[in-house]
Amino acid sequence: MKKNMIDNWLDKYGDPEINQFVDKNLNIVDKVNSILKDRNLSKAEFAKMLGKKPSEVSRWLTGMHNLTLKSIIKMEVALGIDLIYTAPEVEYHYVNMGIIEGQKTEQENVPYEAGEEIEPLPIAG
Repeated sequence: MKKNMIDNWLDKYGDPEINQFVDKNLNIVDKVNSILKDRNLSKAEFAKMLGKKPSEVSRWLTGMHNLTLKSIIKMEVALGIDLIYTAPEVEYHYVNMGIIEGQKTEQENVPYEAGEEIEPLPIAG
């Protein structure tokens, strides 16, 4: 694909943060528009669900509006979906130490942190 002057300028002087912001904003808007289409909802109906004016929601869904976290959450709640998924921080990883046939261990799952040495569990007999 041939690049134009604007693409060349953006490659040379563009701000990666702005590029990422624009990409995420457009991805969210595309997802919402796709869901509205799949559910046969008009922008006016969606605006009513959000308690907003249709003109405001129309601006949101152009991809040219700076969506706030509050407006994104409002859309998530109205549609019952996650538009931005943030994985929770994991405190523990569990390692299956296996089973010795015919034997039971006192504990099946043991909290384990990478690089940590653990003592073997006693085997109940």
